[in-house]
Amino acid sequence: MSQTTPPTTPLIVPELVRLDAAAGSDKQAVINYLADVVAAAGRADTTEGLAADALAREATAPTGIPGGIAIPHCRSPHVLAPSLGFARLTEPVDFGAADGQGADLVFMIAAPAGADDFHLQLLAKLARGLMKSEFTDALRAAATPEDVARLVTAQVQPELLDDGAGAGEPAAAAEGGAADSGAPAGPGRVIVGVSSCPTGIAHTFMAAEALEQAGKERGVTVRIEGQGSGKIDWLDADLIQSADAVIFAHDLPVKGLERFAGKPVIDVGVKAAVNDAGSLVDQALAAIDDPGAKRVAAAAGGEAEGEEEHVHWARRLQRSVMTGVSYMIPFVAAGGLLTALGFLFGGYDIGATAQTIVIGNADEGLAASSLWNLPDLSNPAYAAPHALGGSPLMAYIGAVFALLGTAAMNFLVPALAGYTAFGLAGRPGIAPGFAMGALSVTMGAGFIGGLIGGLLAGYMAAWLAGLNAPRWLRSLMPVVIIPLSTTLVVGSLMYMVLGDPLASLMTWLSDSLTSMAGSGSAVFLGVILGLMMCFDLGGPVNKAAYLFASAGLSAATAASYEIMAAVMAAGMVPPLALALATTVRPGLFTDVERDNGRAAWLLGASFISEGAIPFAAADPLRIIPPSMVGGAVTGALSMALHVGSRAPHGGIFVFFAIDNLLGFFISIIAGMLVTAAGVLILKQARARKLVAEAAAEAAAAA
Repeated sequence: MSQTTPPTTPLIVPELVRLDAAAGSDKQAVINYLADVVAAAGRADTTEGLAADALAREATAPTGIPGGIAIPHCRSPHVLAPSLGFARLTEPVDFGAADGQGADLVFMIAAPAGADDFHLQLLAKLARGLMKSEFTDALRAAATPEDVARLVTAQVQPELLDDGAGAGEPAAAAEGGAADSGAPAGPGRVIVGVSSCPTGIAHTFMAAEALEQAGKERGVTVRIEGQGSGKIDWLDADLIQSADAVIFAHDLPVKGLERFAGKPVIDVGVKAAVNDAGSLVDQALAAIDDPGAKRVAAAAGGEAEGEEEHVHWARRLQRSVMTGVSYMIPFVAAGGLLTALGFLFGGYDIGATAQTIVIGNADEGLAASSLWNLPDLSNPAYAAPHALGGSPLMAYIGAVFALLGTAAMNFLVPALAGYTAFGLAGRPGIAPGFAMGALSVTMGAGFIGGLIGGLLAGYMAAWLAGLNAPRWLRSLMPVVIIPLSTTLVVGSLMYMVLGDPLASLMTWLSDSLTSMAGSGSAVFLGVILGLMMCFDLGGPVNKAAYLFASAGLSAATAASYEIMAAVMAAGMVPPLALALATTVRPGLFTDVERDNGRAAWLLGASFISEGAIPFAAADPLRIIPPSMVGGAVTGALSMALHVGSRAPHGGIFVFFAIDNLLGFFISIIAGMLVTAAGVLILKQARARKLVAEAAAEAAAAA
């Protein structure tokens, strides 16, 4: 049940409306303009604060939708009351809509910081209304701000109007499906379904409204559950039970898939419903009478929400990998940043002393596992010259941070494998997936081994879940039989088949590096080390290069410092380059990738190569080759410029331990630019290819 209390004051009043406004030539100017409108109406304390929050939200994903409409929105502490600003522009402005059309109708939803999911509920009502041509036509034809305020209030808050409706539109219709979860309006066919998009906002509810409108045109009852970012208004169980067919228009796994088990299904992406809802309803009607139609598979134990046997294998594979990556990100961010803080507080040698400082003894370091039994840190025996301020207390805090970061990073590969398996098989796949990730770490296979193990575990668990088990055994399948059998079979395969090849690969790499170290070809060695650091981004090849460099620091020679610098600089390139690429051309990346790109700035600066793993796992052919080229450039330049590092880790946070700091930055920037350019070229080529294929398909269909 939602905890959001609907506001009792109007969200939009004439003072929040501007007609035929010249607000500027780009979306930033329009957002600033509308923020000023909201503030001038006394609904925000500052224009600048509201505009900054709205622009920050805009940077995560475009808010333009097809049909010349944009809905910038945000939660902000600067908003004094929930408000809806509106501007009808004299010149359309690009807000990134999929149809490429500029927006002349722009809404700004401004919600207070504590408004829970209120602004998302408002977006749902607006999105449904904006699918109706009579609503948008009325907005474009409105003569006064009062007319616009009444039209929009009838759509989002009809209860506030004296007559319960506006502009000839019934209040129930303006609610955008308030009765969607109830019983069908009359006899005949009943179709239910789910819509969802990656951001869970506009397209989710536009698809739902389009399908329901298409049903009305055909005299069919259609009810769609929008699984958006806010509270989900679940379809009534009796309605689902009585339904004749199901339509899934989604780009994310369906929540509660087992509710629809056994019914004929049409499964498409969300944009297909927005673009041609009528065709989908027709297909669903045809599937009702087709005994060979695809049907929703029963989920094992009612738990495997993502089991979709009717989905194309490539699409299903992509979804499962993205699920694993999305769940892995918090481990990367927490572990990487805690490790970087450990170096900042404890000094560049904290990695070698963390265990001793935190759990050692008085002869080796601080005899302390908690603040309750710290010794007298003023004792010269506990001097920490490399810690922040030379303070033993800072060394202790840095050691704690470093150990916490290491603990979190140890879950990176298991989380990737476990949740990739979850994306394929639901909850029964989690345990064997995590086990395969742990095995991958044990064998030194890195994230690539974890990904392979997770996929194998997920596919096997999904296959077992699809078996027609006896009734007495079904309750044991998801909690005992599937995890046990999958872990046994896939784990044995990982150990007995993959172990020796990986060990041989590691031995070959180590021997090759050792022989090159004495060859005198420093620049060529820098190229090789750069390639290795960027090949698998924390996997066995990356770790082989890193161990080669860090182990050599014990020699304390200029050559060993230069090798360490080349390795660290090259390892920083992939996340920094992808952060740059997502900033320069955000349209070539998904919403999740843009979010990851923002985190990658700090991860790359901290020498956390794993910050690029989410990109590489989702699109390896367009990420890994450019990363390797950029890493090779950085490694070669670093060696040629005789950059040295006395620290084995830390990135820019150990600048004080870098010889030739300017050369260090030059090397990194050069590789970053090369990698970012390569990624963007490959991504752009793929985008053009997809557009050409879509055009060819459309021409063939015509």
